[in-house]
Amino acid sequence: MSPIDAVKSVFSNYASFGGRARRSEYWWFALFSWVVSIVASVLDGAFGTQMGSGSLGVIGLIVTLALLLPSIAVAVRRLHDTNRAGWWLLIALIPLVGAIVLIVFFAMEGTRGENRFGADPKTASYGVAPGIA
Repeated sequence: MSPIDAVKSVFSNYASFGGRARRSEYWWFALFSWVVSIVASVLDGAFGTQMGSGSLGVIGLIVTLALLLPSIAVAVRRLHDTNRAGWWLLIALIPLVGAIVLIVFFAMEGTRGENRFGADPKTASYGVAPGIA
């Protein structure tokens, strides 16, 4: 899956919490979000729209709010691909350990074939045999 296709896929499923998301879809969107946040921070600094020293600026706040729902949705779908419920996102509330556990889950290969959350996204959407893409 190309980076542009991954980002388009996330935005086309903006608030869809059902189904599954491939690793590439999740990680390309994470990189896209990170780059957009950095650009927003630079623009806030250039336009002087920061709300305080070291705080989020107006542009950064708008970007954060715009990316919040699709970020949560793709994370839930990524957990579904590993055959875990979206409620596992709440483990992030445990300092340090929660984030590490989620990174491991997001990096794991998805369940091959259909699981309780739907068809394998590697074969269902793209016609590629599991393990090849």
